[in-house]
Amino acid sequence: MKVSTLGIDLAKNVFQLHGVDHNGKTVLKKKLTRDKFVPFIMQLEPCLIGMEACASSHHFARVLTQFGHQVKLMPPQYVKPYVKTNKTDAADAEAICEAVTRPNMRFVQVKTAEQQAVLALHTERDILIRERIACVNSLRAILAEFGLIMAVGRKAFNQGIPDILENGDIELSPFIRRSVARQFEHIQSLEDQVTLIEQELSQWAQTQPACQRVMKVPGVGLLTSTYLVASVGNGQQFHCAKQFSSWLGLTPREHSSGGKQRLGSISKRGDGYFRYLLVHGARAVASVIERHKEDMPWLFALLQKKNYNVAVVAQASKTARILWSMLVKETEYRPVITH
Repeated sequence: MKVSTLGIDLAKNVFQLHGVDHNGKTVLKKKLTRDKFVPFIMQLEPCLIGMEACASSHHFARVLTQFGHQVKLMPPQYVKPYVKTNKTDAADAEAICEAVTRPNMRFVQVKTAEQQAVLALHTERDILIRERIACVNSLRAILAEFGLIMAVGRKAFNQGIPDILENGDIELSPFIRRSVARQFEHIQSLEDQVTLIEQELSQWAQTQPACQRVMKVPGVGLLTSTYLVASVGNGQQFHCAKQFSSWLGLTPREHSSGGKQRLGSISKRGDGYFRYLLVHGARAVASVIERHKEDMPWLFALLQKKNYNVAVVAQASKTARILWSMLVKETEYRPVITH
């Protein structure tokens, strides 16, 4: 049995395999449990292996590559059109096996263990930030029930809670005082954890020349630069800057037919967290454009004739294209010179 191309449908405990030879004839259909999966692949001669980019796919891609196999990952939505009739694990594995050989298929770059570790830090930070916001809002609502209203903002909150707890003239039940103290301590603990994560990201960014270069782009800071390098790598999987921007969902959704082009709002496809970082970075640039209009004339002119949010998203898309070019060509940021 000579397997030329192998499609693998990944799961938590059961893995479905579908292999074909050089002529496209099916020579392997097998279902394996997790403990038998890697040993079985080790016995096969090096071949092309296709998998959907999903949970654990990058891990198995790194493992199988060590045995001489050529592993390619594909977005699940690009594999779906190759599924025949009903959806089953066997049908999915067959579709993956067929899709991986298509010349126009788009593939996902296999991430290193270090890249995934950095992305895990971003995920942890995002969860902690959301938990902190929820806890702050809950504590504000509890105090509002007793007529205690604080000004908007984290600074006012961090100063207001200790003042409330230390002020003996404020009539609060001992239960509420102890509850507020516990919740405030928990919120402070969350902030300390976020600070530690940002310090780890900063230390990693100092070891990455790509992070140092892209942080010179207006609107790109520590979070955007580290997430960019960890999730995209060298950017070689994208053929052009527009494709990278489209992958982020920052280009218009198109529904053209009959020779007539119809463009809608941005598609919002792809990584929502990455898009969020770029858009808010562009928003920060737009907020100070009056002081830097000579350095960024394109954005300044766009803000004069377009809606504010439309201009911000356009700037985010432009930033994404600049970042892709800097990653692929390994160049420094060159600001616009108007003098």
